Amino acid sequence: MTEAPARLPRGVGLTALTAFSEIMRTGSGTAAGRVLGLSQPAISRMIARMERDIGFELFYRDKGRLVPTKDGLALADEVELALAGIARVHGLVRDISTHSVGEIRMIAPPSFASGVLPGLVAAFMKRFPRVRVSIDSRSIPTTKTMLATRVVDCAFMRLPIDSDDLIAETMIRSGSVCVLRQDHPLAGLPTLGPAQIADAPVVTLGTATVMGRQIEQLFREQGRRQNIVAECHTTSAACALAGHGIGIAILNELLARPYARAPLVTRPFLPNLLHEYAFVVSAQTRLPRLLQEFREEARLFFGAGSGAPADLE
Repeated sequence: MTEAPARLPRGVGLTALTAFSEIMRTGSGTAAGRVLGLSQPAISRMIARMERDIGFELFYRDKGRLVPTKDGLALADEVELALAGIARVHGLVRDISTHSVGEIRMIAPPSFASGVLPGLVAAFMKRFPRVRVSIDSRSIPTTKTMLATRVVDCAFMRLPIDSDDLIAETMIRSGSVCVLRQDHPLAGLPTLGPAQIADAPVVTLGTATVMGRQIEQLFREQGRRQNIVAECHTTSAACALAGHGIGIAILNELLARPYARAPLVTRPFLPNLLHEYAFVVSAQTRLPRLLQEFREEARLFFGAGSGAPADLE
């Protein structure tokens, strides 16, 4: 004959478990009541009800004292673990609600990621030190795909973007500069352009890039040609080559700023080439609160808190 299943005890509330734990800790229903803001009779009724619900006694009553039973002692450790777990859950909920934990995954061009983002990330993590930040660099098509499919949370991209499934907020406008050694023959000029640079060796980030094509067009319009002696793919490398006297690098002023240190100097490049960068997210999702905080930090960091992009020309 199949035995009937044992009757399960009724659910025990969190307040009752907390009261039981406090009695075990303090040794007194009165003391437990003071901790929980309850009267001693209320604590006694709560424990009595809990004992009825679970089907066994937790305490002996000895002249007004509560002495734990063997069953009560066996239950106490598990109750402590359960309450500690609940406290951790409450702490996690609080951390999430105040943006104290989480992760932001972003993509940015290599020179932007190494020369510009560290300051922004440091400012953000000073406010939210337990947030994890992941920074990657990918091609423009891959970046768009990863944003649209929400593999990453956000990106910093150079405008224009031309993608209906992305939302772009312009954060920065930056001009262009020539980076050259301070002892270069052209370093004494206040500005430099195709007419002055035409015969000088030039370091380029690549004629196939957007900026490379724009520079080449400006030289053609003035009937000049660039004397390209070296090509690289990051602003830091271009500045390093210029620092060794290889040639003049024509660069985005914002990205060149961290690397244009002595013996290098910068001179405005004219006609000016404007570079605009945007904070980009998927148009298909509502921004989580943590990402909203990061966007606001970016606005403040780049001076775009008023809604107008920062002008770094």
